[in-house]
Amino acid sequence: MKPNPPSLPSRIALAFGTFFRILSDGTFAARVQALGAGEPAAGVVAPPPKPAAQPLLEAAPDGALQLLGLLQREARFIDFIEEDVGAYADAEIGAAARVVHQGCRKVLRDNFTIAPVRSEAEGSRVTLPAGFDAAAIRVTGNVVGQPPFTGSVAHRGWRIAETRLPKIARGHDLHIVAPAEVEL
Repeated sequence: MKPNPPSLPSRIALAFGTFFRILSDGTFAARVQALGAGEPAAGVVAPPPKPAAQPLLEAAPDGALQLLGLLQREARFIDFIEEDVGAYADAEIGAAARVVHQGCRKVLRDNFTIAPVRSEAEGSRVTLPAGFDAAAIRVTGNVVGQPPFTGSVAHRGWRIAETRLPKIARGHDLHIVAPAEVEL
């Protein structure tokens, strides 16, 4: 899979940064020159080949649609997100956000058991052994070499331990997450 090319502003920033680094770092300049000539850059070790990509599975939208419906019913989530809040004062937005927050929290607590991925407090020092679960733990910062890695927990992560979405009546259209209202 080819990476997406960086945006124009990103390329401009990269060009300026590279320009000044080439001026100040001869070794870096030699590596850039080798890359420009189509040669492997000296001192750069190619990463190990990635395992063959697994085919992507299409996610069934029913659970997501049901969750959006619950968030709308309890928190008016979609109404809040779709509203242009630019004309409102910060205090008005804050008051609305409090109601949305309370409703969203209720939906999460009523329908899911949520547990942290890591039990350590944020800021705690941990060592990740070789073979750690890369789907559950994202390593950030200056990642060099192979595990074990030692670092600080920046975010404990979340996992869903249990899901308790309500049952749906046959024929219920999950695409209608909030019916239109007509007042008489």
